[in-house]
Amino acid sequence: MRCPFCQGLENRVVDSRLAKEGDVIRRRRHCGGCARRFTTYERVDEVLPMVVKKDGRREPFDRQKIVNGLKRACEKRPISVDAIETLVDKIERQLQERGERELKSREIGEAVMRELHALDAVAYVRFASVYRSFRDVHEFMRELEDLIAERRQTPRRRRATRSARRRSA
Repeated sequence: MRCPFCQGLENRVVDSRLAKEGDVIRRRRHCGGCARRFTTYERVDEVLPMVVKKDGRREPFDRQKIVNGLKRACEKRPISVDAIETLVDKIERQLQERGERELKSREIGEAVMRELHALDAVAYVRFASVYRSFRDVHEFMRELEDLIAERRQTPRRRRATRSARRRSA
């Protein structure tokens, strides 16, 4: 493993442990060249589907594109990098479970939107504004109105469910 500080190849592992529910191994390394420490992560190289873009081009699935988009959407929000990584893990797992060789970029974007919607409304709107490329303010406002209406409806559903449970008990 090349040291990110001095580019030297002489380093040793000083600590290894499982991370992220056993899907990743975290290794602390010590560089013999510059005496600095750095961390590496090891994960299984899974065969991921090809992504079919809007214009028909095909490219390999790139987890980092999702991470980068989510980081921008979640900027200045109380959402940790770990929460973003967990969200991307979940999306990636859902996509793999489909077992398809190709996925449309739209399907990936919609999966990200669904998960982000549940995590943080502001980050969801930020992501939606870029992903859906609103043509004008009215489209953006319609998305916000839908989100507000859904948020108002959700507590009512919870109350209705609770009172239905009380009646049946």
